Amino acid sequence: MTRSEKSSEARLAWVDVAKGLCIILVVMMHATLGVEKAIGSETSLHAFIDWARPFRMPDFFLISGLFLAARIDRPWRSYLDTKVVHFAYFYVLWLTIQFALKAPGMVQESGATATLQDYLASYLIPFGTLWFIYLLMVYFVVAKLLRPVPKWIVLAVAALLHVAAPESGVFIVDEFSNRFVFFYSGYALAPFILSFADRLRAVPAAAMALGLVVWAAFNAVGVTSGVALVHGPDLVFSYIGIGAVIAFSVLATQRTAGDVLAYCGRNSIAVYLAFTVFMGPVRIVLLKLTGGEAAAAIALLSALAGIVGALALQWAVKGTWAGFLFTRPDAFRLTPRREPLREPQAQPTAA
Repeated sequence: MTRSEKSSEARLAWVDVAKGLCIILVVMMHATLGVEKAIGSETSLHAFIDWARPFRMPDFFLISGLFLAARIDRPWRSYLDTKVVHFAYFYVLWLTIQFALKAPGMVQESGATATLQDYLASYLIPFGTLWFIYLLMVYFVVAKLLRPVPKWIVLAVAALLHVAAPESGVFIVDEFSNRFVFFYSGYALAPFILSFADRLRAVPAAAMALGLVVWAAFNAVGVTSGVALVHGPDLVFSYIGIGAVIAFSVLATQRTAGDVLAYCGRNSIAVYLAFTVFMGPVRIVLLKLTGGEAAAAIALLSALAGIVGALALQWAVKGTWAGFLFTRPDAFRLTPRREPLREPQAQPTAA
């Protein structure tokens, strides 16, 4: 690797940190909501989960579109291979795995026919936590189709769709309208975003930390008052939150903790796909052992189990016959395997 390539990787290290932070927040959300559903009441973590809502998924979607410009002009076959077939493979695989784990209980409760119908319906209506991957496939295709349209027009229409917040009852329509603006912002505003991150590297750590404290309070006021959760005003809080995540990530790259977050970010596809396999059983066991006491601790421990378990599983199967769980086999490719790009991947491909 040349010196310029190493410098480029160092400059973009914040992307992996940001992805790592987002995937941890996502797992924490699911762990907390799962425990709260089981005990029938909110935990002390609920306020934090709500506090992260304005920026948690918007930032994940924005990062997913950040490096799209490097691939969007490729021929359709190559583009579909990396942006659609890639995600479709993991969606189908892990949909089947998750359904197989839950099928016994579902069959007992609703019957075999209803369970099979639910499985087949998941190809039209995303199943559980896999909805993010499903939606990314749609976003990548739409972005490619809209390539000839000026970016500012697409971005403006996407923002209007978000503000309009249509409630058609069709998942893919409603979620597309709600979140496409953030994904497309990553693509359309990539030069500005990357330049912003570069400029932050020159800001003193103390000043950046103070700015993050002020933002955290500002975001808390917005969430508590409800303004940050209303379509329209929420865009302000989301984009400011995204900027704060970038600042935090740039700052974290200078600390040891940043290495941990970056590792989670580089392997976020593994965490996203497999965390429920480990989180669910640990939550059930801890709830039974404690009777629901210390619910917040149970949520944190089950989240940790989900993250560590998923990463451990990826490590254990790497290079073995079970490697297909996290690495797409050549048989499921439309084009020959390419050498990975030097820059960090923006979407959850390598999360």
